Amino acid sequence: MLINSFLQYLELEKKYSKHTIIAYKNDLILFKDFLITEYNQDNLLEVHYPQVRNWIVSLVNQNISNRTINRKISSLKSFYKFLQKTEQLEVNPLSKHKSLKVAKKLQIPFSVKEINEVVNNINDKDDFVTTRNKLIVELFYSTGIRRAELINIKENDIDFSQSTIKVLGKRNKERFVPLLKSVKQTLNKYLLLKEKVNKNSIELFITEKGNKIYEILVYRAINSYFSQVSSKVKKSPHILRHSFATHLLNEGADLNSVKELLGHSSLASTQVYVHNNLEVIKKVYNNAHPRSYKKD
Repeated sequence: MLINSFLQYLELEKKYSKHTIIAYKNDLILFKDFLITEYNQDNLLEVHYPQVRNWIVSLVNQNISNRTINRKISSLKSFYKFLQKTEQLEVNPLSKHKSLKVAKKLQIPFSVKEINEVVNNINDKDDFVTTRNKLIVELFYSTGIRRAELINIKENDIDFSQSTIKVLGKRNKERFVPLLKSVKQTLNKYLLLKEKVNKNSIELFITEKGNKIYEILVYRAINSYFSQVSSKVKKSPHILRHSFATHLLNEGADLNSVKELLGHSSLASTQVYVHNNLEVIKKVYNNAHPRSYKKD
């Protein structure tokens, strides 16, 4: 009952996605199962921190990564904050918990050369699937949108007169991203081909059978194309989003502007994408510092 109330709160008030809510649910059920097995206890209102600590130890012993454990504990903390907020609990058993140390993941963006090679390679064919996939690559790199956002774009979200696309981000937050002229050309070409597959579909991106595309299809397309030109370990839609942000920032784009384009709620999230190399830093420094003597 407590868990169900919390999940309804996440859905109706916090506007979390179904995927996120399922993750919270699984984490809480896992913890409750641990309580029942280890302590013969199923009342989540009577939990004490030593029990939580023992759960963490058991997760570590299962070789679960610190990052994953922190996410599970974060679910638990949110749950108990909710119980406090709804006055079902006075003291949060995790109030003094400190997250486990996690090594920072190094996200290596694609180079401009790699991205251009992929786009140029896709140009070889004019069929529906190839044109759709080219548009997917171009949209990821030119707008920085998330995979789920791309999948859920509707045809009427596109405003050709304003050269923008309306995107529904996390927690149903809307934003508008610019549509480059080159991307509009690919988009127009794709829409003509799409009419022959399923002219009644309101979804922008569809499969060969006329259905809405899905996450694994998008991932496989990106991974397949970039595997041909890049030796990087990770070749995913998120790396294209990372490339978009990194390349903009390296070219001197304002951090706040990139934040808005990415749909981040705080600058802290955007700063993850800041990986300026030394030469870029020197360039910014020499162009900005009042005592710098610039060469003609």
